[in-house]
Amino acid sequence: MKKSNHKLRLLLKRSLVMFSINIILLFILVGRLYFLQIYQGEKYALLADSNRMSKRLLAPPRGVINDRNGIELAVNAQNFQAMLIPEQARKVDLLLADIAPVLKLSKTDIARIKKDISRHRRFVPVKIKDNLSWEEVSFLMLNNNRYPGLIIDEGLIRTYPYKQYTAHPLGYVGSVSEKDLQKSDAPLLQVPGFKIGKSGFEKTYDESLRGTEGNLTYEVNAYGRIMREIEKKDGEKGKDLDLTIDIRLQQKAYEAFGNESGAAVVLNVHTGEILAFVSVPSFDPNLFVDGISIKNWNTLLYDEKTPMTDKAVSGQYSPGSTFKIVVALAALEAGVINEKTTSFCSGKMKLGDHLFHCWRHSGHGRQTLIDAIKNSCDIYFYETALKLGIEKIAAMSRRLGLGQIYDLGLENQKQGVIPDKQWKKEKLKQPWQQGETVIAGIGQGYVLVTPLQLVTMLARVVNGGYAITPTFIKTDTPPSPPSLNLKPENINLVKQGMFEVVNGIGGTATRARLKLKDVKMGGKTGTTQVRRISLKERASGIKRDEDLPWKYRNHAWFMAYAPHNNPKYAVAVIVEHGRSGSGVAAPIASKILEEAIKLDIR
Repeated sequence: MKKSNHKLRLLLKRSLVMFSINIILLFILVGRLYFLQIYQGEKYALLADSNRMSKRLLAPPRGVINDRNGIELAVNAQNFQAMLIPEQARKVDLLLADIAPVLKLSKTDIARIKKDISRHRRFVPVKIKDNLSWEEVSFLMLNNNRYPGLIIDEGLIRTYPYKQYTAHPLGYVGSVSEKDLQKSDAPLLQVPGFKIGKSGFEKTYDESLRGTEGNLTYEVNAYGRIMREIEKKDGEKGKDLDLTIDIRLQQKAYEAFGNESGAAVVLNVHTGEILAFVSVPSFDPNLFVDGISIKNWNTLLYDEKTPMTDKAVSGQYSPGSTFKIVVALAALEAGVINEKTTSFCSGKMKLGDHLFHCWRHSGHGRQTLIDAIKNSCDIYFYETALKLGIEKIAAMSRRLGLGQIYDLGLENQKQGVIPDKQWKKEKLKQPWQQGETVIAGIGQGYVLVTPLQLVTMLARVVNGGYAITPTFIKTDTPPSPPSLNLKPENINLVKQGMFEVVNGIGGTATRARLKLKDVKMGGKTGTTQVRRISLKERASGIKRDEDLPWKYRNHAWFMAYAPHNNPKYAVAVIVEHGRSGSGVAAPIASKILEEAIKLDIR
């Protein structure tokens, strides 16, 4: 009996302990539940919601680039993409093999698609091909029952309707690279397939053109598969960019070159607005939007006429006789020559033991300044350069805009070279020689300019001596340029010389006269050597340019303005290895000016 009572008390004691433990555990559980559901309920509700909800950034429409009249030069075109959801396709390999001939998929394309499939979950859509034609879209839609998992997605793609006509200033967009991601942490750069500016204005103004991202909120399951779309907020379109270019003139300027290689820039001489800006040959920027093929890239890369180089601002050339306008104005301003100063050209000039030749071997005879500009007499400008000195020539060159880089929004500009004594000392560690002043007087030797710089120089002269700055950006009220304080009589004298070049008897560019009634132009020719002519060749007879390989022929320059009495437009044309400024470059410039006057660009 005692033994039974002992066992009962022990059992009751153990039950009490277990009961107490259960009560304690219950309180702990209730407390924990209270803590999680009441005290931290909002926090975990948000976490649960975030597991259920997912967000994706949406790329906004890119800003449009327009010409001065509102004509669209870079637009966002409707784009149809072929996408594949691998888990819905029966056999991916067979499907790709079947559609490859229709969509023109190469082995490289198929390898890329398979690699993309392997990198993502099988329910994630993978791009098969971008920018489908209507024929391709129609085929896929008519045969959609044969290709489960193949869908057509609609979006936007950057397009350049004027192709090669605007390639160099506008540039192009391309996919975001690892290097781009290292430079910027902008959320938009993380959007699959997002394009950013890679060159030209597309690159310079990329941030304002790209706009602000939108958001797509959708519900996903535990595996990340999209169940339904909940909310869509479109992004804000990028800002449009209005340029000063007139696409009508741009096209005519490009076409005026025919098969030649070179560049042309047209300015409004009073505002500095760039009305046309071409580099020939060019390329189709649409090739770069989705990644250029190796074949097309090699075609561009190995073309001897360098279509990828923007010759208008990157090409550096000896200005040749066009530079005589700078020397003439510098000499007039310095008072070392005047309207009546003459020089006798016998065809050669001796300095020390070296002979300097005029382009006309028999000479021009007695020349005034206007005669020397009209006939492009080298001897007159050899002697004028010696009287003037290289320092004053360099100073006037910079004053007129040569040797400068302008804020144009183009990153590939070259500065050119305006040499002086200090430049040679720093660059070549040598003193300046008088003979170098002589050849600088006719725009040869170390002197290098770009077509943009040369047309800026001409505009500053013919507009009455105002320091216009070239610009691509259209504004309602262009700034008033400062005066260069040049004497009007000196400007008029130089302009008269350029008028005679085109309209005077025996002028070097009379064949390039405008074919417009009551409108005259002035200009200056220039032909520059790209190879050294030896004394032996001079003695035996200089080879004609036509008999030389293309790359050894002379460059051809012509700069011009119109109308002569009230200048509005200025143009500079360089034809690489064009042989003759008067015979090749001048007719091109004349066609461009005629078009500008006909269009009456305002």
